[in-house]
Amino acid sequence: MTRTPPTLARRTDSAIAGLSPGYFALVMATGIVAVALREAGWPVTSRVLLGVAAFAYVVLVALYVTRAVRHGRRMRRDAGNPETAFGYFTIVAGTGVIAVGMQGNGFDGLSVALLAVAATVWLVLGYVLPWQVLMARDGLPILARTNGTWFIWSVGSQSLAVGLSSLAPANPRSADLVGILTVLFWSVGTILYVGIAVLVILRVVHHGITPQQFEPPYWVAMGALAISVVAGASIVDMGPAPMVDAARGLIGGTVVIFWCFAAWLVPLLVGAGIWRHAIHRVPLRYSPSLWSMVFPLGMFAVASMRLGRVEHLPLVETIGNGFLLVAVLAWVLVAAGLVTQLVRGVRGARGQHA
Repeated sequence: MTRTPPTLARRTDSAIAGLSPGYFALVMATGIVAVALREAGWPVTSRVLLGVAAFAYVVLVALYVTRAVRHGRRMRRDAGNPETAFGYFTIVAGTGVIAVGMQGNGFDGLSVALLAVAATVWLVLGYVLPWQVLMARDGLPILARTNGTWFIWSVGSQSLAVGLSSLAPANPRSADLVGILTVLFWSVGTILYVGIAVLVILRVVHHGITPQQFEPPYWVAMGALAISVVAGASIVDMGPAPMVDAARGLIGGTVVIFWCFAAWLVPLLVGAGIWRHAIHRVPLRYSPSLWSMVFPLGMFAVASMRLGRVEHLPLVETIGNGFLLVAVLAWVLVAAGLVTQLVRGVRGARGQHA
């Protein structure tokens, strides 16, 4: 009996069913590289890339909604799996990064709306997903399945802090509220980072990690620190507000330490990549998780430029400008991988029905 090749509609539906919970990392990566280009004085290129990020955002929202409607059970299963659940926080971080990109480009109202959406999703996911993962057990050990995607929970919180720190409140009362929320999101993101780092270290110590398991999302360990630096430096640069004034000194010193540790992590992560791909020959091919590596590279560039300007550290700012080149190159390579995969998928579908 001859099997009928799947139609294009079936192939598309199958792809939606298997859509990675962390695919909004594409928006995070593209958006932050756009922000980095704007910081470095490339406004036109920045707007083009921001447009690409916004387009990707709209497409992914449509795909996630379709997945929720057609494959809700599989989506809920991902939300209860420690290896995939925290990838959903890329929705928060991606929305926050787009909101930051819109600021200063004539879309301040849209930016505020996106921040409100991001905060709502962050609040819901922040209580639902940990409960699903930690309390609704599936019978398998959780610590052994802790991975780099857990850091995206911290990134989501810090993305809100970055967005709020750039707002221009209309009156002192609004400024006080924005100051409280900004410091709150920064503080929560920082504490979450520390807790998640402890869990990931315990996982490696107790269960080890194979080259196959060391996937690109582990780079978010550095990216989460970098976005904490961006948020913290932005808080230091905010106007007067009681909560901001109370935390300014502590945050100013902390972000310098965070930047130093993020810089220390870069060679470690590069070395781990060489161990994974060059020594153990794990194939380097396109996967959605690669965007989780591009995002930290772009974020470290922004963190260095922002910290250098706020704290008057010209060498740090120069490092940020140099790192921007690395981030842009990484974005181009991963984007080329995505386009190649899409083209091959369309050609394969056409070939089966020729």
